[in-house]
Amino acid sequence: MTVGRGVLLRFMTLYAALFSAFGFASPFLPAFLAGRGLGPEELGFVLGAATALRLICGPIAGRLADRLQAFRAELAVCAILAASAALLYLAAHEFWTVMAVGLLQAAALAPLVPLADALSLAHARPRQNTGGFEYGWVRGVGSAAFVAGTLLAGQAAGDYGLSAIIWLSATALLATPIAARFVPGFPENAARDKSNGEIPHRPWLTLLRQRAFVRVTLVASLVLGSHAMYDSFAVIRWTEAGISPASVGVLWSESVAAEILVFLFLGPRLLRVVAPTVALTLAASCGVLRWAVVAQTADMAALALVQPLHGFTFALLHLATMRVIGDTVPRALAATAQTVYGVVGVGGTTAVLTLLSGWLYARFGPAGFWAMGALCTAAFPVIWLLHQALVAFDSARLNRHAPPAHKGLD
Repeated sequence: MTVGRGVLLRFMTLYAALFSAFGFASPFLPAFLAGRGLGPEELGFVLGAATALRLICGPIAGRLADRLQAFRAELAVCAILAASAALLYLAAHEFWTVMAVGLLQAAALAPLVPLADALSLAHARPRQNTGGFEYGWVRGVGSAAFVAGTLLAGQAAGDYGLSAIIWLSATALLATPIAARFVPGFPENAARDKSNGEIPHRPWLTLLRQRAFVRVTLVASLVLGSHAMYDSFAVIRWTEAGISPASVGVLWSESVAAEILVFLFLGPRLLRVVAPTVALTLAASCGVLRWAVVAQTADMAALALVQPLHGFTFALLHLATMRVIGDTVPRALAATAQTVYGVVGVGGTTAVLTLLSGWLYARFGPAGFWAMGALCTAAFPVIWLLHQALVAFDSARLNRHAPPAHKGLD
C-alpha cells in the first residue's frame, strides 16, 4: 500500500504541474495575444490554426510514444518545447511571428494530457492484492490545480500585467519534466501483454476496428461536445439576463467544485458498483436536464440547482470513458488511443460545435441550448451499442482464457 501511495503522490504532482500550466495561460492567452497587436480576425485565425495542428500532431505523437515506449521522455521533451514557445511569445509582436510561435506551442501541447493519462491509467485501477489508485484521484487534482492556476494568474495579471501569465505557465511546464521523471514508466509487461493483442502493424486501422473504442469516443464527442455552447455563451446569456459578475462567478465555481468532487470521491465510488455504460447513461441524462433548464430560464435559483450537474456531464463521463478505453484498447496502443480520443474525437468535435454554437446563438438565442440537449439525447442509442460491444468483448476475452475442453474417451 505504501508503494501505491507513493506512485499516487507522484502522479498527483505531475498532474498538478501540467494542469496549473493550462490554468495560468488558457483563460488569458487570447487577451495577451490581442495585446500583441492582433485584431479579432487574426486572433481567430491563429487560434483556429493551432487547433487544426493539434488534431494532426496529437495522434502522431501518441503513436510515436507507443512505438518507442518512451512516454516519459516524450512528455518531457514536449513540455520543454511548450515552455520555450510560451517564452517566445514575449518577443513576438507581428502576426506571422505570433502565428509561428502559436503553431509550435500547439504541436508541443497536443500530446501532454493524453500521454499523462496513458501513463496514469496503466498504473491505476486498484485490484485485489495490489497497491493501486483510482485515476479520478489524479485527474481531480489536475482540475483543482487548473482552478488554482487561473485564480493566481488573474491576480498576477492584475498586479504585473498579462505577461505574468506567460512566465507562470512556462515555469509550470518546465516543472512537468521533473515530475514526469519520478512517475513510473509504462509497464513493459502491459505493453507486451498478448492477452490485449499483439503489437499492431496498422495502429489506426486497429483502433477503427475496436467497436468499443469507436462507440465510446462517439458518446464522449456528443456529451462533452454539448458543452461547446455553454463554454462560449453561458456567461454572455447570464450577463444579458442581469446576473451580476459576482453571481456568475459563484455559478461557474459551483460547476468546477462539482467536477472536482466527482473526480475525487463520487465518480470512483460509483464506478465500483455500476457498469461504465450505466455511468455514461447517467451523464447523458444529466446533460439533457441541464441544457433544458439553461435553454428555458436564467433564474438564479434554477441555475444554481443544475450547475452541479457538470460533475456528471463532464467528470463522470470522462471517468467512464477512461475505464472503457483502459479495459478494451490494446496496451500497445495506449497513447495512440488517448490522443485519437481526446485530441481528434472530443477536441475536433468540440471545435466544430463551437463554430456551430455561434450560429445557433445568433439565430435562436438561449433556445439554441436545446440543440445541445439533443446531442446528449443522441448519445443514448450509441451507449446501447457500446453496451453490446462490451458484452461481446467480455465474452471473447473469457473464451480466450477458458481451459480447453476435455477430450477423454467415454
